[in-house]
Amino acid sequence: MRNVTLEQLYSHRIVQKFVNRSGMVHAISVAYHAFHLAKEHNISVDLATKAGFLHDIGHYTWYSNGKWDYDLYKKNDIHAIKGAERAHKLLIRLGENPKDAKEIALAILLHTDSYLPDAIIQRSTLQQIVKTADEMDEELGGSHHYRRLSQEKALGAIKRLDEMITDHLSTTLMSIKDLPDKPNNDKKLVHE
Repeated sequence: MRNVTLEQLYSHRIVQKFVNRSGMVHAISVAYHAFHLAKEHNISVDLATKAGFLHDIGHYTWYSNGKWDYDLYKKNDIHAIKGAERAHKLLIRLGENPKDAKEIALAILLHTDSYLPDAIIQRSTLQQIVKTADEMDEELGGSHHYRRLSQEKALGAIKRLDEMITDHLSTTLMSIKDLPDKPNNDKKLVHE
């Protein structure tokens, strides 16, 4: 069961303000990439898509002369730090499981190296999936932040992804229920 859906996130005023600022099309694309990568690696598609969708919620507007200033962004960026905190707070307010909210926030925190000093980071599979999903959608000079989509089409894409997640979770749950009961071999082990 999912506590918070992507549609609930999409409809929230905080998401509309900050995800639109960083690029709604990019956020949705990264969520779709994260879904497919999570399925491939047997990781929670629910957590991966939420982290993918919210990964840039911490972006600040680094503009010069009305245009995105990629150099200013690269020099001053800490959007992953702000985004992890903002996403965690939002998810908790909406009723997300606190453990899951923390996992999503950590994946957002580690989705980029742009703010980190040169160091080797050991990422969990979920964290690496969100980083890879983001990289799959990047364009030179930050152009991926400027793609546009009508609200109607964006909401439709979010609803389709929610359905894909629900279908995947239902199928996975059905597969687990269909497994034969594991025989109890405790006695055998004790007597050996």
